[in-house]
Parts: sequence; structure tokens; C-alpha cells
Amino acid sequence: MTSLEPVLDKDGVRLTIEDAVATVTLANPAKRNAQSPALWRALTEAGRSLPGSVRVVVLRGEGKSFSAGLDRQAFTPEGFDGEPSFLDLARESDQDLDAAIAEYQDGFVWLRRPDLVSIAAVQGHAIGAGFQLALACDLRVVASDVQFAMRETSLGLVPDLTGTHPLVGLVGYARALEICATGRFVQAEEAERTGLANLVVPADELDAAVSDLAGALLAAPRDALIETKALLQGAAGRTFEAQRAAERAAQARRLRDLAGLAD
Repeated sequence: MTSLEPVLDKDGVRLTIEDAVATVTLANPAKRNAQSPALWRALTEAGRSLPGSVRVVVLRGEGKSFSAGLDRQAFTPEGFDGEPSFLDLARESDQDLDAAIAEYQDGFVWLRRPDLVSIAAVQGHAIGAGFQLALACDLRVVASDVQFAMRETSLGLVPDLTGTHPLVGLVGYARALEICATGRFVQAEEAERTGLANLVVPADELDAAVSDLAGALLAAPRDALIETKALLQGAAGRTFEAQRAAERAAQARRLRDLAGLAD
């Protein structure tokens, strides 16, 4: 991808912007882009730093792995420098503990913004928090060497970085439960077959495939894509009749806009 002057470059996250495409790069390949609270805050900051001209966000990881998940330093008594350890967090009040986890989740939820389409370009390992970060995106293009795994349960934890809802939506309850409970690897063929991956390509073609997809998304009028994304995101929570009504309302807005009659 084009190398541009970063808008943000801190705590293992680098943000670059080229026209309507923003690229968020996990930039700590020496640690296989392991994640930490500081990285999650940097992801939140990246989302807040996007100019209104951005329509597509590409999320990628430097090196051989997209992200090997949570940095194991989190499980040590000392935790990360300047951060409460997990043991410290466990001693907090219910309200404070909930607020801390919600702050971590903020680094993931902005990737679902209605005015953006986000694409995860995933190679190698995407484990735990790395898997959930890929699931936070609207679309996933993966290299043929990809290995997804949800390992939180084996650590005595649960996936809490917004990954459970999209996982169930993509593969169904039974398969999602089996993936999370066993912590097994999901490789490229299964990922594509079950809907976790939109496209599988050789590793050396990953960036090109993502660039092609971004270009195709940008070819559609922005407002039409925003309305379509909103319809699809809300479909599972609506009845058939409610979805019909939502379609009618969205189309009315589009027709009035195209006719120059929008408010």
C-alpha cells in the first residue's frame, strides 16, 4: 500500500489517509501485533482522527501475523507500565470495572460506523483479540495462511471486545460456541465457507485484493451505500414487515435526494 505521512503513530497503531481511504496498521510485528489497553486507546483515537472525506477504512497488521491477541504481559502481577493489571481491575467496583472494559471496546466499535465500510486484511494468526478486531470490520479479506482462533475461554475469560455478536451472525450459534469453547484454529477454507472471510487470496496478493475491493466500494454513491449498510445492519433485528417499511423509507429518502427535494 502507498506509504504516506502518518496522521497518528503511537502505541503500535499507525493511521494513514489517502483521499477517501484510511489505513489503520497494527505496527508491532516483533510481537506479532499483540494488543494492550494502550493499543486499544490508540485505535479509538484513530477512529476519532478520521476526516469526513474518509469512506473506507482498511485495517491491517505488519509482519507475518495480523494480531496474535492480547499481550500476555496483561496476565502478570505488574501488568503494563502505567496501567492497572488485570488483578488490579478485578478489585475495582462493578461500575469502574464495567467502565474500563467499555473503554477497551471503544477501540473496536467505531469500525462499524454507518458512514464507513471497514475491511480487515488478515494474514497469519488472528487470535483472541486479533480475531475480534477482524470481526469488528464489515468485511474480511484473508490470506491463504490465515489462522483464526478464539482463545479467551481457555484462559478462563470470555471474548469481550465485541466479537461475539458478529461471530454468531456470521457462522451461527452452534459453530460460534464450538469455536469459542474449543479455541481451535479456523483456517482459510473454512473461513470462506462459513462466511468469516469474504475472499481468500495468496498472501502476496492480499494488499492488491483489498485495494481492488476498496475501489469497488468507492465506486458506489456514498449516501446510497450508507443507506444500504444501515438496512443490512438492522435486518436481523426487524420483522419482515418492519424491514419492508425500512426499505421504503430509505428509498424515499434516496429518491428525494436524487430529485433535489431532500431537506
